[in-house]
Amino acid sequence: MEMALVLPALVLLAAVGVAAVVVVTYRLGCVARARDTALAAARGEVVPQPSGPGRLESIQVGNDGTVTATVRIFDTTCTSTAAMEP
Repeated sequence: MEMALVLPALVLLAAVGVAAVVVVTYRLGCVARARDTALAAARGEVVPQPSGPGRLESIQVGNDGTVTATVRIFDTTCTSTAAMEP
């Protein structure tokens, strides 16, 4: 009897845990992709188009010698800034 009451709660808890891991994974991927894009642009390399889900929103070169890259994956938008290399 008690198992029939606890089992749905355990399944719900496991589903929430898996969803949290997926959200954190996409966020970390977005941050890494924005960082890599900003570094490539700061080095003057060809900026690769993202593979898989997501897209490159913008690359902006500031007057202070910085490059800012914005990447979007699903609902997550990440921005990274890197200093221009000589």
